[in-house]
Amino acid sequence: MNPKTIVCFGEILWDLFPEGKRLGGAPFNVANSLRNLGVEVQFISSIGNDSLGEEILAEVRIQGMSTDYIQRDPNHKTGTVHVNLDDKGSAQYKISKDAAWDFILAHPTTIELVANSSAFVFGSLIARGFSFKALNRFLDVAQFRVFDLNLRPPFYSQGLLNDLMQKAELLKFNDEELYQIAAALDSPFHTIDQHIEFIAKQTQTEIICVTKGKYGAVLYYKGDWFYNSGYKIEVQDTVGAGDSFLAILTYGLIEKKSIQDTLNRACAMGALVAGSTGANPKISESDLIAFIDNTKLH
Repeated sequence: MNPKTIVCFGEILWDLFPEGKRLGGAPFNVANSLRNLGVEVQFISSIGNDSLGEEILAEVRIQGMSTDYIQRDPNHKTGTVHVNLDDKGSAQYKISKDAAWDFILAHPTTIELVANSSAFVFGSLIARGFSFKALNRFLDVAQFRVFDLNLRPPFYSQGLLNDLMQKAELLKFNDEELYQIAAALDSPFHTIDQHIEFIAKQTQTEIICVTKGKYGAVLYYKGDWFYNSGYKIEVQDTVGAGDSFLAILTYGLIEKKSIQDTLNRACAMGALVAGSTGANPKISESDLIAFIDNTKLH
């Protein structure tokens, strides 16, 4: 295995929009975005022995991604999420329970995969069920743990989040999630930067990134600060925008690329996805470069 491989772990499912279904799941979206940019990536999940699962395997293969670590569960159905969009393209989710991805197993081969990878990306939703046991096995051996909080009530507790934040090297929030976590940790501060510093000390995390929608993002990296004020785009829907942002950010950091350039590229990718429909539009490296060159910052 390539030692620069990034492993994404968690849900793969069908996003059910009023006009039809599209492949999704936050960690899969991250993996797919990485794959489109030519990054070596593996994805660990589970699907049911049903027609929706077969369609997922076919779609993943069409997109050029390995299905080696997508397990088949004979007892649970392939996951689905009903997605509703408001007039600004922001999404609300109704997530099916006891889906196959809630029952992922930590096989020796997957533990070895994670141990030998350059980064391990996961979110909070995967900890809601039996897959939490596999998550803990993977966290024990991962070298660089990337935690996208991606909060989906009611599928988490503050105690769970605190535990997972303590285990991560990189935390990624959106601004609403940041304020929610800061309040839960009794932060005495008010600004985003102050909350980030407070959470960094509370969780012993040296890298924290907060996305701010069309207003870009802020990155705290081992005591230094980096900012991007956002790229102008006509939003179609926000599904997957934060996931593609995280893909670019993670890859840039593990490759030790310019941190400011990495943040700029991540914000541009998030904007491109928000300007497309669905979580997984096919956006290449050349598409990303052209967008950055031709689009003015806010």
